[in-house]
Amino acid sequence: MASQNYKPGKAAFLFIFVTVALDMIALGVIIPVLPKLIVSFEGGDFEQASRMVGYFGIAWAFMQFVFQPVLGALSDRFGRRPVVLWSNLGLGLDYVVMALAPTLGWLFLGRLISGAAAASFSAASAYIADITPAEKRAARFGMLGGAFGLGFVLGPAIGGWLGQIDLRLPFWGSAGFSFLNALYGYFVLPESLAPENRTKKIVWRTANVLGSLRFLTREPALALLALAVFLSYLAHESLPGIFVLYTDYRYRWDAATTGMALALVGIAQTLVSAGLVRQSVKKFGELPTALAGLAFGICGLIAAAWAPTGQAFVAALPLMALWGLAGPAFQSIATRLAGVSEQGVLQGAFASLRGMSGMIGPIAFTQIFAWEIGEGRVPGGGYGLAAFLLALSLLAAVAVGRAEAVSRTPA
Repeated sequence: MASQNYKPGKAAFLFIFVTVALDMIALGVIIPVLPKLIVSFEGGDFEQASRMVGYFGIAWAFMQFVFQPVLGALSDRFGRRPVVLWSNLGLGLDYVVMALAPTLGWLFLGRLISGAAAASFSAASAYIADITPAEKRAARFGMLGGAFGLGFVLGPAIGGWLGQIDLRLPFWGSAGFSFLNALYGYFVLPESLAPENRTKKIVWRTANVLGSLRFLTREPALALLALAVFLSYLAHESLPGIFVLYTDYRYRWDAATTGMALALVGIAQTLVSAGLVRQSVKKFGELPTALAGLAFGICGLIAAAWAPTGQAFVAALPLMALWGLAGPAFQSIATRLAGVSEQGVLQGAFASLRGMSGMIGPIAFTQIFAWEIGEGRVPGGGYGLAAFLLALSLLAAVAVGRAEAVSRTPA
């Protein structure tokens, strides 16, 4: 069993990096085949299956929205390690249920459980805050973003290959990755939160959605930061929401071209998160790095909305990738605004913001896309709206700096 080592170090970071990478690979493996399996359950009815795919996405985001604050609070009380271990074990069992699902209802139930069990996001982020000095957190969060990107590059590729053999085989593959992760964590992953830094009891007023949102509003700087993060999350939903539809309709891209473009986005985001964040924060600081990332994102989204050709759209993708500078910098700022025993609650609250954006964004962007097509317009409004949301996020982020400056000014 892992030793109870609470000291920061490169080895501990490597352990959580591997944990997150395996977790994201497991999630990514089912991405290419879940919609196809839903189509098969609907007897080939693409219209009805498309509606169900949307319901599945909203349901998963809703479970994240509801349960992440609870799991974050549990990690503050009992430590990060047990939450990560039980999460991976639960996901493995759930993927087995989905692999064996005899009906669409069972598949939907499995998706609900996976949304609730995917706790590694908030617990892993809190783990980083535990083991990393404040001045190095942005770089570490960037590296953690690289693990996310790596998982979403490898996962869909593995899932697509397995899905060609059998549509249910990727779910067995995801189960295998999750069980492997649980075993890895049990024998290798050390605990990061020392007993003296844990909460004495679970504070239920913050271990729920409303309580976690109130936690984010307890001081002006944190509230403004939460607003900036939420607006950025919401804008980001334009990418998974309409990317495939947009490039198919406007540029007539086939599946292979779309897959290559998505792989390019994943690779570029990994390079930005794992490499550029550390250099930028070291040279310019956390807030300027976040502002630069948002500015790049605005430019990339405007370019995507305007792009008259597929080549022009591809040229906008590196700008969108540079948007990835903002997330790790935001997370690092947030960890400074919360106490040592509140990092799980903080990360759970931020995960709820992502879940909320996951419920709102897909519906909003796809409806705009459908309306533009129905009116015979060029369907760039979704990316235009995303750029506007990022501009609002940038304004909120600027206000964060002012609020921090006021809080540091002696009375």
